[in-house]
Amino acid sequence: MPIIKSAKKQARADQKKKAKNDRIKKQIKAAYKKLVKTPSAAAAQALQSEYDKAVKKGLIKKNTASRRKSTAAKLARTAGVKVEKATKAKVATPKAPKAAVKPAAKTTKPAAKAPAKTTTAKKSAAKKPAAKK
Repeated sequence: MPIIKSAKKQARADQKKKAKNDRIKKQIKAAYKKLVKTPSAAAAQALQSEYDKAVKKGLIKKNTASRRKSTAAKLARTAGVKVEKATKAKVATPKAPKAAVKPAAKTTKPAAKAPAKTTTAKKSAAKKPAAKK
């Protein structure tokens, strides 16, 4: 059992994350079982969607999801279902029109030359005190 306050808090957070991850995994398994039981294009797309959500949430890696989706598609094809790739719907966002205002011309003065540094006679190095005997 954690003793430190922050460790206790982390343990609580870990329990919540585990519960959330388990829910997502159960949804994937349920979608897979549905595809196996009654193969259809809708079931295949639902399974692909579940895998994509799991990848987005960081539960499984991208290539793992890709491999599993491929296996599910093969399963559906053997059952005679034509499976299309799940595509994300692109939301059309209106673009703001470009401003017709031209930027103001730069009116900077040329930098004035700094006066040349004049050096005076070099100062002699500080004398070290004589070593005491």
